[in-house]
Amino acid sequence: MNTQSKSRYKTTNWSEYNQALRQRGAFTIWFDPQMQWSATPTGKKGRQPTYTDIAIQFALTIRNLFQLALRQTQGFIQSLFQMAHLDWNVPDFSTLSRRADKLQPLLHKSAKNPQEDLHILVDSTGIKVTGDGEWVRKKYGVNQHRQWLKLHLATDANSGEIQAVEVTTCQYGDAEMLQPLLDQIDEPIASVTADGAYDTVNCYDAILKRQANVIIPPRSNAALWAENEIGKARNHAVQGCWDRGQKQWKRDIGYHRRSRIEAKMFALKRLGQGVSSRCFNRQVVDLQIRVDILNKFTQLGTAKTVAVA
Repeated sequence: MNTQSKSRYKTTNWSEYNQALRQRGAFTIWFDPQMQWSATPTGKKGRQPTYTDIAIQFALTIRNLFQLALRQTQGFIQSLFQMAHLDWNVPDFSTLSRRADKLQPLLHKSAKNPQEDLHILVDSTGIKVTGDGEWVRKKYGVNQHRQWLKLHLATDANSGEIQAVEVTTCQYGDAEMLQPLLDQIDEPIASVTADGAYDTVNCYDAILKRQANVIIPPRSNAALWAENEIGKARNHAVQGCWDRGQKQWKRDIGYHRRSRIEAKMFALKRLGQGVSSRCFNRQVVDLQIRVDILNKFTQLGTAKTVAVA
């Protein structure tokens, strides 16, 4: 029996990577003393906001970065400001909860080099809504009301930065969210790589409208489509799998770099396996902020590896 041994890799930039890992915990990386903390009057009737959206996002970033409760987040930031000799008010836990309900967090992305092609990797993963503990489920059986969210991501295959994010309930399919993800990306796209769940007419249509190459493996029982623009692109992939076998076709077309987004999903879950907020809007905000944290980690530096065997 022929078995392919896994390649071994070694990291070539340990010094820079170690520095990046240390910086992830540095308060100065996350806090800008020049940020506009206090909100300016809107001129509208009613109570005026005390804090800017940037201030609220910073507080919620600290909460998700260190996995704190809202009251602990308030105390944590107060102590940091005291040590920094900043006479700034800190939003209390009720303000953070209320403002998070309508917050639209910024996703910080690096400027793209116009000379480099943008190759997008797309995938989704399940995120559990924290409820009954493991012991309760073991003792009384599976909780039929246990809820899950789906986190849909689009990442840059080269830089590893997340370019787009959508959060839905588990009733939404992966293919349905491809178009909303691509709509968040303004730059030209060279290719889109996704798994077989995206092997649909609508997904092909969305990708081809961006004049990008489609790298999606056809289903095992795939049949040829009608010979229109969409059908030709998909039929080319089907014929390639028939001629060379799907494993070889995947290697030839570079499909296996999709594993990079799976690694990104794993890294994201290191920031928390689930969400504890009860309101869907706040659950979405928590996940969007974790994605932004992950982008910051990537911008600080990542490990560079080379195959050694």
